[in-house]
Amino acid sequence: MPTAVRALLGALPGLAAVAALFLCANGVERAADADADAVPAAADRYAAPRPDIVPRSVWLGDAARAQPAPRYDDKVVAVFVHHTDTPNGYDCADVPSILRGVYQGQTGARDWDDIGYNFVVDRCGTVYEGRAGGIDRPVTGAHTQGFNHRTTGIAALGTYTAGVPVPDELTDAIAAVAAWKLGETGTDPRARVALVSSNGLSRFAAGATARLPAVAGHDDGYATSCPGAALSARLGGIRDTAARLQGRV
Repeated sequence: MPTAVRALLGALPGLAAVAALFLCANGVERAADADADAVPAAADRYAAPRPDIVPRSVWLGDAARAQPAPRYDDKVVAVFVHHTDTPNGYDCADVPSILRGVYQGQTGARDWDDIGYNFVVDRCGTVYEGRAGGIDRPVTGAHTQGFNHRTTGIAALGTYTAGVPVPDELTDAIAAVAAWKLGETGTDPRARVALVSSNGLSRFAAGATARLPAVAGHDDGYATSCPGAALSARLGGIRDTAARLQGRV
């Protein structure tokens, strides 16, 4: 309680002080309720539709390994965009088998507990569920060193280094996922948000607060060339498209 309020209560007779204390506490409680209501209101206003997403059971099937239970955050306020650094000239009908290869590489050779990305998007614009835990939930990923909390990882299937064409279908699908996940917290995809680094191997010391784009490239949080220069150059357009999908001007 502020010092001025305590002093005022001390100057009042007993019953009056009790009544004033009740009114003060009641006012604080109402203010807290108002703050709590503000986020859902913004989220409702800027909610974007969930895009069609292929469940992991469709592409993973019986190749799934035993793994620990998923971990969750309280919300998602940013997305990190990646590329998978795999060949680009694939037939989109072959994506499930390609994703199984990515999954097996990350859980086998790298010994991760699951695929790191929350979502994967192919060059035809199809969105696939990645990491287990529930499409609609804030699943903690393993995609950006130091910034897996309160974020979602979206990987573009392919390699998008300088000079490589980036299909509009792919960027539109990334924008749709970003608009939907960020819309749940009323976050503007064009904004910058505060994220706390959990690991000093990122670009920021552990415990440091970084202000990063709400739609960020992997290299914004970690020293890497991912998501590739060509895809990085499209991030501004992805942010604008995601904002429009949220109904923002």
